[in-house]
Amino acid sequence: MPEYPDSFSVTEPIVLVGAGRMGGAMLRAWLRGGLDPEQIFVVDPGAPAETVALRDEHGFSIAVDPEGVTTVPGVIVIAVKPQQMDNVLPGIAHLMGGQTVAMSIAAGRTVESIARHLGPNRPIVRAMPNTPAAIGRGMTVAYANADVTPEQARMCSELLGAVGEVGWIEDESLMDAVTGVSGSGPAYVFLLTECLADAGVEAGLPRDLAEQLARVTVQGAGALMEASDTPAAKLRENVTSPGGTTEAALAELMSEPGLRDLMKRAVAAAVRRSKELSG
Repeated sequence: MPEYPDSFSVTEPIVLVGAGRMGGAMLRAWLRGGLDPEQIFVVDPGAPAETVALRDEHGFSIAVDPEGVTTVPGVIVIAVKPQQMDNVLPGIAHLMGGQTVAMSIAAGRTVESIARHLGPNRPIVRAMPNTPAAIGRGMTVAYANADVTPEQARMCSELLGAVGEVGWIEDESLMDAVTGVSGSGPAYVFLLTECLADAGVEAGLPRDLAEQLARVTVQGAGALMEASDTPAAKLRENVTSPGGTTEAALAELMSEPGLRDLMKRAVAAAVRRSKELSG
């Protein structure tokens, strides 16, 4: 089971713009971790029913537009789709107080593109989470511009850490590679599971059993990696007996061109597309 923070040291008001899949996951994690609901302000003109139910249970505020926010926040978390950013950002610029940091989780939107709407010399953090954040098992990488203070970075780390692990980079251009590895990575694992099940069916297994074997095997392998500091390559070697079945299978997967080459091409394609989307 995922481990959520026992408490938050963040005491500044938090404005969450967008309570969709990722924004909603963060909101639920903050509430589970004990963040004061009276310090949370959600801005979403079409807040999902689940968010409204959470509001009724915990007592945070929901506004249909930024004008409904009556406080100066410490952090504004922008969790809308990338294509909505140009419409949303001008409306929240007035919420940026002297000590407010804006943190965007919109894929592909650069700090420069955000600053064009919020104004010069604004503290801005760009973060890239992935979908396992929905169950508190995400991987988020963040980049801060030069205007972000250490305390603001700490607050952002704490808020992001509610949904998984957090890493920071100092070169924003690396965010495209982050997108290609961890941002899109869960889909690669899902495809691997799908292909493994299909191969089982091809080998004669019933579909339901093949899918169970593939799914539980991938889950177990991931849990084994999490429970050990042993590198993935060593774990692979540990289950590969000389002359055995695993060695025979890996000879196919590791041939040239094989899985390594295919994965490099896949990540490179994601990186190219990320750069195209960011302009």
